[in-house]
Formats: sequence, C-alpha cells, structure tokens
Amino acid sequence: MEITNVKVEVLLPEQHIFKLKNKLNDAGLLNIGNYDHVLSYSHTKGYWRPLENSTPFNGKIGEVSFGKECKIEFRCTYSNMKKVEQIIKEIHPYDEPIINFIPLLN
Repeated sequence: MEITNVKVEVLLPEQHIFKLKNKLNDAGLLNIGNYDHVLSYSHTKGYWRPLENSTPFNGKIGEVSFGKECKIEFRCTYSNMKKVEQIIKEIHPYDEPIINFIPLLN
C-alpha cells in the first residue's frame, strides 16, 4: 500500500497558531477538496525540562516546567512533508518543536 497523505501534529503556544495557519495556507498546504484553512487545534498540558545548551521559550534550564500549549492537526500529502516542516520551523518558537507525521491509510 502506498502512503499518499499524512496527519501532521504540532505542539505550540496558542498565540502562534494564527501565523502558522496562514503561512501554511498561503503555501497551499491546508487544502482539502474545495476548502482551505483546514486545521484543528485543542488545548493540552505538558511537562519539559530545558537541558544545558537549550534556549527555552518558557521555563529555566535544569528545572522541570509544566504548562499549557496547543496541539494543531491537519492533513497534507506525503510529498509536501519537507515543505510543511520548513514552514513550521520558521515560525515555531521552541528550540526543538515536536512535529509528528503520521501515515494515513485512507
């Protein structure tokens, strides 16, 4: 079976969603059929500890932090994964953004 589409999941602060959504949409990456801007998000909570040589967006090096962020989800073609990753890394405020590409069977 050939994988043609992937689900993209990204964790980021809510205030960055609008800019990321618009940049992805302007690049034609949020289109599904006759719709664009197709993206959803939900609020979530997480833990992290910045280690040496990190430049944390939130928290202090060596201390475990807890906070709110959002998970955005959308679908893109397998062939556009690198383009999506590049745009996310341009806008994302974290040193190490979590970007999951999950193969879709439908």
